[in-house]
Amino acid sequence: MTATAAPVGERLTGRAKLVLFVLCAAQFMVALDFSVLNVALPVLGKDLGLSRSALQWAVTAFALPSGGFLLLFGRIADLYGRKRLFLAGLALFGAASLLATLAWDPASFLAGRALQGLGAAVIVPTGMSLLTTTFPEGPLRDKALGISGTLLSLGFTIGMVLGGVMTDTLGWRSTMGLLAVTAVTVLALAPGLLPESRTPDRPRLDVPGAVTVTGGLLAVIYSLSSAAQRGFGGADVWGTLLAGLALLLAFAVVESKSPAPLVSLPMLKRRTVAWGNVAGLVTFSTMSTVVFVLTLYLQETLELSPFRTGLVFGVQGIASAFAGAYAPKVIGRFGPRRTLAGSLLGQGLFTAALLALGAESGALPATVAVSVASVFHLGAIISYGLTVTSGVPDSEQGLATGLVTTTQQVGLTIGIPLLGVLATTQASLFDGVRTVLALDAAIVVAAAVLVGVGLRGSRRRKA
Repeated sequence: MTATAAPVGERLTGRAKLVLFVLCAAQFMVALDFSVLNVALPVLGKDLGLSRSALQWAVTAFALPSGGFLLLFGRIADLYGRKRLFLAGLALFGAASLLATLAWDPASFLAGRALQGLGAAVIVPTGMSLLTTTFPEGPLRDKALGISGTLLSLGFTIGMVLGGVMTDTLGWRSTMGLLAVTAVTVLALAPGLLPESRTPDRPRLDVPGAVTVTGGLLAVIYSLSSAAQRGFGGADVWGTLLAGLALLLAFAVVESKSPAPLVSLPMLKRRTVAWGNVAGLVTFSTMSTVVFVLTLYLQETLELSPFRTGLVFGVQGIASAFAGAYAPKVIGRFGPRRTLAGSLLGQGLFTAALLALGAESGALPATVAVSVASVFHLGAIISYGLTVTSGVPDSEQGLATGLVTTTQQVGLTIGIPLLGVLATTQASLFDGVRTVLALDAAIVVAAAVLVGVGLRGSRRRKA
């Protein structure tokens, strides 16, 4: 890989710290975007005229392109320069955030959200590649990745709290304006600090694979989201669903024959890779759904303000930070695979505990249950990444980590449109929330059992 000289030694130099700051700030910004708008959704919907059933598109419009185009932009960056594409992604994200800030109707707002998602699909893989190519393998890279991972986790939590405060004091548009200012700031600092890098062997761009997987994912999610709102009676719903499934099948065929595939199908035959990614997909999609429906419950059923709603998720974030500090010790004792199955089980059980909430319950029971569920959720996140990459040769680590990142983005993409929309389309919001929580808990518990059985007998990763 071509790049400027990487930092040496075991301590970060002053310039290395600035490089790390820029890359982490960009990743933090994307994580912030996943959550900063959540607590503002009810207020936003009333202001722009978005119906309750259409609110999920404020989240889905961002998540679909951010997950669907991730693999494509990661490969384009390998070919044509990671720094160049990273800067382009920042510019697009900033402009899209400005459009969402100034939105005058639902269409302009959703267009801004979709373009934000497209910019995020550029920033996430290029930023991670720039980090790993700038900091050499060993203590420096471990330190850089640790800081980056911590900020990603904090970004989601801080977004929930900040979104509540800003919506109460400055209005929901300020949440989008914050992202625009952050993008411009990072864009101003990045050109003079970041090195350029690309893959020297210049592998061919797998255009057929990129087109089929992106088109298939978008079509399937769109059709299922439409079905949740209008039912399966429409020919357009069935037509889009079948077209999406056909494209995903074509993607599998293309990847099996491609000399430079976006996804390594042989790697998916490894039990740790396959079951680990199943667990990752489940934990991300279900927890994002819990946050979405719980936001609606707290504000519309319990009539909490956006600020107080943000505080509930702030406690959840503190619990997640606690889990992040202690999860490595648990994994060291029990191994990543047993920790993964146990974490999924805990997440599912405490999601089920939310079913005890009533139409007049206080915020405390919801805060406790979702916080404990998040502790197990973070344990699942950390252990699924270790499970997927354990036992994989160094030459294939890039493919394995690429799958981990893609699973995370796709999980965040599919949860709300497939499950969360059920809460917004029923006559009673409270009944809809309970339906979603019950399905969510059942899916996670079932996944815990399947993953535990699927990983049984595989060689335990040594601490």
